[in-house]
Order: sequence, then structure tokens, then C-alpha cells
Amino acid sequence: MSVATNTEQQKQEPGKGMKFTGAAASYIDERTSASVAVKTLGRKIFPDHWSFMLGEVALYSFVVILITGTFLTFFYDPSMTKVEYDGSYLPLKGVEMAVAYHTSLDLSFDIRGGLLMRQAHHWAALLFIASIGLHMLRVFFTGAFRKPRELNWVIGFVLFVLAMAEGFTGYSLPDDLLSGNGLRIIDGMVKAFPVIGVWISYLLFGDEFPGDQVIPRLYILHIMLLPAILIATLALHMVLLVVNKHTQFAGPGRTNDNVVGSPVMPTFAAKAGGFFFIVFGVIMLMASTFTINPIWNYGPYDPSPVGAGTQPDWYIGFADGALRLIPPGWETVWFGYTWAWGVLVPTILLIVFLAAVFLYPFFEAWVTGDKREHHIAQRPRNAPTRTGIGAAGVTFYGVLWAAASSDLIATHFRMSIEGVITFLQVLLFVGPVLAHIIAKRTCLALQRKDREIALHGFESGRIVRLPGGEYIEVHEQLDDHERWKLLDYEEYTPLPVRPNEKGKITVGRRLRSAASNWFFEDRVIPVTQKELENQPH
Repeated sequence: MSVATNTEQQKQEPGKGMKFTGAAASYIDERTSASVAVKTLGRKIFPDHWSFMLGEVALYSFVVILITGTFLTFFYDPSMTKVEYDGSYLPLKGVEMAVAYHTSLDLSFDIRGGLLMRQAHHWAALLFIASIGLHMLRVFFTGAFRKPRELNWVIGFVLFVLAMAEGFTGYSLPDDLLSGNGLRIIDGMVKAFPVIGVWISYLLFGDEFPGDQVIPRLYILHIMLLPAILIATLALHMVLLVVNKHTQFAGPGRTNDNVVGSPVMPTFAAKAGGFFFIVFGVIMLMASTFTINPIWNYGPYDPSPVGAGTQPDWYIGFADGALRLIPPGWETVWFGYTWAWGVLVPTILLIVFLAAVFLYPFFEAWVTGDKREHHIAQRPRNAPTRTGIGAAGVTFYGVLWAAASSDLIATHFRMSIEGVITFLQVLLFVGPVLAHIIAKRTCLALQRKDREIALHGFESGRIVRLPGGEYIEVHEQLDDHERWKLLDYEEYTPLPVRPNEKGKITVGRRLRSAASNWFFEDRVIPVTQKELENQPH
């Protein structure tokens, strides 16, 4: 009887557990309506295309940053109080250093798993910023920023800037020689602005550089303020992604109102879960295999030595390169202040460049006059002027980025540093223009090739003799899906100069018409249905 009773109890236990779980779920759902949100989100369709994974990589690497960063906060102390090093790294034994640098060394040598977490944190941060940048390039070149996603482009840009700020503040926390030199450059850039520069420097450093407050203040920014803003911005970005629907590439059955792909539940969720662990695994593999930021080689910060060949993290390289390309001795004295144009000009230039990236969706909407909603991503070749602008911007950024390593380029290729700088200075102005022309002409050529293939098919390489003795090459015809991709794009025409409501032609309307003419001056007319019907096939 006892055995039977125990068996009955065991059979009843799962039922009780399920009842308890169901009751708890009902209790939560009645008070939060969570089931409605789950059903709504679960029905959202995500297109199946590899380029959309770039945004996922950014999200998953940010999760890795949060996990590893939480571990590091348990052991890192941002104090700038001077102490003597007494840890395991013998070359620095007895050297005076800040507590911040001491605890960074402890994380690298004395805390189990500390070096792995440090390097995983650093690699994840680099991957986070890189994937955001690549994701924005994908959005730009496919026109995915058009209405109704202009706000999401702005939010993505803010995420990129916040990610760079988060990376720089974290990069500066060890208080080693490399990070100290980077902060010294920032201090010099800030002080180059007359009147306000000194006060901003005092607010940041607490005193004359290096001060005694910069590391604690950067630490607060790095672990509290910037992550909070970043998380809130990322959440808003995801909400707008759901509200505005996902873009997709052209194909049969894919329209502005119909998205073809996988639903979130359960297909996409399973794929996303697996992809997260792949990203996590790759980051941990890199962290355990490749050394990054070996702070023990640099030593504590000291204003007297400057390491030769030291480079900032890649995402700060464009700013460093801009400073290197400015000619020396470019200063004037106005109103009792020294205006250091060698710092002011590149700073203003970078602000203008970032502002142009920020405002581009609104510029294109103004030029095209297009107020329709767009949910189909364009092929870059079908927007040749935009693709040319993107190529010019990437080239401009790339030259500045290369200039940050001008000293290494000179030493590795045995060239004079003056020659490298002069070449990059010329390329900074000539390169973007050439990139724009080449990219635009290439897109137009590809459009003409697509038009020819859509009308006549593609060359098969098979030669056939006709009854009359003529030899021709047989063209293979496209299937519906491939032909759809070649034909599904819109023709835009330049906006004419039209008077406003008062019957006047303003300067603004003339400028808009001129910009529109430049934007659409060269274009290939899409294949029409009548042209297709007139073809023999």
C-alpha cells in the first residue's frame, strides 16, 4: 500500500506543478497583458537575408559587454591615489602608480579569469562599434532610412556616437601610458577653444592636467550614464523596428504591405538564440587567443615619455588622423586669444562630417520630393548618386583613418613621414571625388547590363547555326524571381522649378531644383512591360 501511495503522489506532482505555473502565468497576464505583447511580437516577420544579421551582431556583442563589464566592476577601483605596485608582474614591482592601474594589473595577472574578461570586454566593444557602423552602411546603401524610418536612422547614429564615447571612456580607465596620452590629446583639443575650453577641461579633469578626478568621472560615465542612455536608445530603436516593419529586398510576393520571411516565434527566436551563442563563442575565442591592449607593456601614465607607434582604438583613428593632416604652425592671435587652427579646423570638419551623416535622410527626401513610405530595400546600383555619395564618405573616413597610422606606414614601407602626410593630404580631397565618380559610373553601367539581361537574357556560351546559315549565341532566360530583382526599381526625375503658394519662385526652390537635377542627371529608365511583351521570348 505504501508503494502504491507513493506512486500516486509522484504521478500527481507534475500536475500540481503545472497548475501552479499556469496560475502564476495567469496572475501576471491579468495584471500586465503580457500575452498580447508576446502574440503581437511573435507574429512579426523577419526577412531571411544575411545583411540583416549585422544589427543582431551589434545587439549580441552589447550583451557580452554588459556581462563582462559587470564582472570587471567587482574588482576595478577608479581611484587615482598613488601606491606602490606589489602584484605578480615583476617588471613593475615597486613602481609608483595609481590605484586604477594597480587594479587593472591585478585583473590581468592575479584574479582568476580577469584577463579573459578584460580582453573579451575589449573585443566585444570593438565588435559592437564595427557592427553598428556596417549596419548603418547597409541601411544607407539600400535606402532603408527612407520614410518612415528617418527617426530610426537618427537613433542608430546616436547609438554609434554613444558607442564610440563608451569605448573611449573605457579605453581610458586603466590610467596606463597609452590611455594617458590619449586623454592628453583630448585635453589639448578642448583647450584649443578660446574662453570655454579651459572651463570644460577643468570640469573634466578637476584641475590642471592630469588632475585627480578624470578617472573617477570617466568611470561614472562609463558604467552608469552612457550605458543607461545607450540601453534606452537601443530599446527605442527596437520598438520602432517593430512599429515600422522590417525592410526587405525585392522579389515575388514582396511588397510594401507584405513581408516574406520567418516569424519571431518560434523560427526566428530559435535562430537568434543560436546566433547569439555563436557571436559569444567567437568573442571568447578571440579573447583567449589574441592579446589586446597589453597595459603591462606601457607602464603607468607619466607626462614625460610618449610611446612611439602607439595607436588608438580603430574607431578613434579618424579623429587622430584629422589632427595629423593639418599643416604645422597654423595659429593666429585675435582679441587677446590664440586660435589654434591646427586643432579647431579638424574638430569643426569632423563635426560637419558627422552632421552630414546625421541629416542625410532629410536631405535626400528634400531633393527627391518623395513622401511615400518605402519598405522595399533598393539595390545600391539602382541609386547611383546615393551610392557615389556613400563611396565618397567612406573614402574620406578611410583616408583620415589611414592618417592615424602615418608613422607606421612610413616605417613599414621605408618612406619619409613628410611624403606620407603630403600624399594623404592630397588624397583627402581628391579621393572622395574620384570615389564618387567611379562608384556612380559603375552603378549606371550595372543598370544598363541589368536592362540588357532583363530584355534578352544572359549569355549561355552556346552557339547555334540557323537554317539560313547565320550563327547566333543562345541566351538563357531568367526565372521570375531573378527578373523581378532586375525590374523592381523606380524611376525618379528631377524636380522642376515651381512657384510657391504665393506664385513666387524662391531661392530655396531654385536650390532644390538644382540639387535634384544633380541627383538625377544620369539615370537609366527601367524596362517597361511593353518592352518585355515585344521581346520574342
